Parts: sequence; C-alpha cells; structure tokens
Amino acid sequence: MAARKTLFKKYLQVSMSIVLISFLLLGTMLLFFISQYWQNDKNELLRRNAESISALTQKSLVEDADTGTYYISNRYVLQGFLSTFSDSSNADIFITDVQGKTLLCSEGGNCIHTQQSIPDKIMKDVLNNGFVSTSNLGGIYPYSHFTVGVPVTSESGVQVGAVFTSTDALYLTSFRNDVLKMFLFAAIAALTISFFAVGLFSYKMVRPLREMAEAARCFGSGDFSRRVPVTSDDEIGDLAVAFNNMAASLSSSEGTRRSFIANVSHELKTPMTTIAGFIDGILDGTIPPDKQNYYLKIVSDEVKRLSRLVKTMLDLSRIDNGELRMNKTCFELRDIILSVMITFEDSIEKKEVEIRGLEDAPAIFVDGDPDMIHQVVYNLVENAVKFVNPQGYIDVRVLNKGTKAVVKIRNSGQGISADEIPLIFDKFYKTDKSRSMDKNGMGLGLYIVRTIIKLHGGDITVSSVEGEYCEFEFWLPKQPEEQPPLLKE
Repeated sequence: MAARKTLFKKYLQVSMSIVLISFLLLGTMLLFFISQYWQNDKNELLRRNAESISALTQKSLVEDADTGTYYISNRYVLQGFLSTFSDSSNADIFITDVQGKTLLCSEGGNCIHTQQSIPDKIMKDVLNNGFVSTSNLGGIYPYSHFTVGVPVTSESGVQVGAVFTSTDALYLTSFRNDVLKMFLFAAIAALTISFFAVGLFSYKMVRPLREMAEAARCFGSGDFSRRVPVTSDDEIGDLAVAFNNMAASLSSSEGTRRSFIANVSHELKTPMTTIAGFIDGILDGTIPPDKQNYYLKIVSDEVKRLSRLVKTMLDLSRIDNGELRMNKTCFELRDIILSVMITFEDSIEKKEVEIRGLEDAPAIFVDGDPDMIHQVVYNLVENAVKFVNPQGYIDVRVLNKGTKAVVKIRNSGQGISADEIPLIFDKFYKTDKSRSMDKNGMGLGLYIVRTIIKLHGGDITVSSVEGEYCEFEFWLPKQPEEQPPLLKE
C-alpha cells in the first residue's frame, strides 16, 4: 500500500516546486540577458577601438606619387598604439590591406595573421558596411572570437584597408560560469531559507486541520468536550471557530438528548407507577370498594397526564421534522382567550386571583390556525395560573397595533431571573422555580409556543422583574380587513 501523502507534504511539495521553477526561469533569463549585455558591450568596445585605430591609421597614410598607392609612414608608432589598445581592452588588433593581407598586428613579430589572408567575403562586408561576427574569422582563429572590422580610408576617401579588433569568445563562457556560480550560491541559500519558511508555514497551517481531525475522532467516540485552539484570524481561524461552534452545538444536542431521555423516562415512570399501584390495589382488594371511585379518578387523571405527555412529544416530533402544518382561517383572537380563561376558572378561584384587562379587549380578527393559537394561549395562561402568587393578579391585554394583533399576559409573583430569560424558550429548559413548583412539565411548552408563533409570522418575547411579575407578549399579523368570514345562508 502506497504511503499516504499528507496535506503538509502536498503543500510543501507544490510550494517548493513553484519556488524551484521560478529560480530556474529567473536564472535562465538572467544568464541570457547578462550574456547579451556583456556581448553587446564587448562588441561596442571593440568597435570604438577599431574606429580609433582606423582614424590613427588614416593620419599615418602617405600616397606614393608615382604609383598612386598608400603606405604607412610611421609603422613603429602605430605599432605601439596597437599594442597599447590591445593591452587595455584585452583584444587582438591587426590592420590589413584591401586584399585581406595583414600589414600590422598588435602581437608584433609574433603575429599569426600574416600566415593567412582574410577571406574575400569578409573583406567585402567590412569595406561595404562594417563587420561584426562571432566566428573563427574564416579559419584565422582555431575557435570562436568576437570580431569587429571597420574600413580604413584615406583623407581623399579611398578605401585602402581594414582594422580588425577581436577577443576570445571563451571570455564570455568564463564570465557566464562566474555569474552562474554566484546565482547558484544565492539560489541554494534562498531555497534553503524558503524550504524552512514554507515548511514552518505549512505546518502551522495544517496543524489546526490535524487537531480538527483528532477532535472529530473524539466526537465519533462520544466525547464532545474537545475544542480546537483558534490561533489566527484568517480562513483557517474562521474554520476553527465554526468547528468549535459545531462542537458546542453537538455537545448541547447530546446534553439535550440525555435530558430528553431522562425527562421522558421520569415523566412516564411516575404516572405509570401510580396507575399500576392503584389498579393492583383494586384488583387484590387492598383498596376497599367504597374508596375505589376515588382512586379510579386519580388513575383517570394520570392517564390524561400521559395523554398530554404523548401529545406534547408528538408535537415536538412534528416540529423537529418540519411536519407542523397550519389550517389557516379567519378567527377572532379575543374569543380564544376567553375560552381558555374559562378552562382555568376553578384554579383561578382557588388562588383568589384577580383577572384584569379582558373587559377592554377589542375584537381583532387574525388569519391563522385557531387550534394552534389556542394551544399558545393555553400554555401561556397555564403558566400564569401556575406561578401567580395567591391573591395576586393576571393581566391579559389584547391590543390593536397597525398590522399586528398584540397579546400580553402578565402575572404577579416571583417572576424569572435575568440569567434565565435568554434560555426560557429552549427545549427541555425549566427554571429553578418551575422545577420546584411544576412537577408535571417537561420544559417543552414555551418552545412549542414560540415555534407556533414563528410559523404564523409573528414573534414572542418575555420580560420580568424578579419578585414582582412576569409578562409574555406575542403578536400575530392581523386579517387585512378585520372582518369575519361571511356565513352562507
């Protein structure tokens, strides 16, 4: 099985390949342009020297009156100039006649050019347009030279010969090798630094991903406490933050799941234990006949409690699966509130609670599912009745605010602490006070209430002053014309 190539190795390999290719291209272009510059500069130097010597030669020319030919009058002086120019420019310099035969040479008596004449084609190019070449000059040299040739003319304009300046092309190769050595040294140093820099950067970039992978494996084994350190504010940092948020959500979901199982187990166990105990007592005769109706009523209440529990769980399941559907119609909001209040009439009278606000409630028609809104009002009024203090009050207000129908339900009593208000609509959440006063609830009522209100396009909020009151306020979109549907005759 082939070794797995990690993201660190891939990134390091790609980065170093890019750096290496960049250096190769840079080195190639650098050598090319430097060579071209050196060659052009050398040719220009050779040309200037050739033109200078051509001018000196012109001044040294003397015309033979009898034959009309030209000869160099001060050969030794001109020979000295040739040697001086040759030493200063590291070039080979010689003067020829129009046939290509060498007349003077910077090497003096050791001149090799006297053994062979310049080819006619080269001489023709020199006398016509000047000559620049990188070659062996028609066999004059055993290997390539940079050569420049310019014509020599008399003061009357007659071409009498040519000046050639030449330097060994191996100097360019030597220069190029020196540049290449310096470039390779700099490139190796830069590549080494780049390797460690890219390696360190790649490691730092990949490390959070490795930690995320390790954390994901912990999640798979059921441990949701693992978190990834956020060490940067770039995309990797954003990914780490999102990963930690996901971990917190998974941990919360796992806690919710465990809480749900514990709550459901407890809620099912209590009434079922009560039902089984009383029925067994009736069957085995432990409960006398005259007490059986009393205990059967308790059993009936527990069965109803189980029914409500199952209905709540089914509602929760439909909400979580997105299966909660509305049967929308036009109805009067005040009628639903009044019917719910009548349901709690006995409980209200037992606590001697004062009901306020309903006498001023206007008739407002809304477009929605009346059964769902009935459940919303029922849950809110049930909470108000449950937590209102004896001889306290419940204030129910129905307000007409533009396109909204607003309902406020306030009860006096202990209220809700500021720390618990942000959590009050979460699934399975029960306040500390409700844990001691509400033994039947599962902490789902307000979650379902908010879901139903949101489904209708409204919203719900809660406000409270601890020790004084608690108030729930929700609003629904009104029926556009606020008129009840006409009944068919």
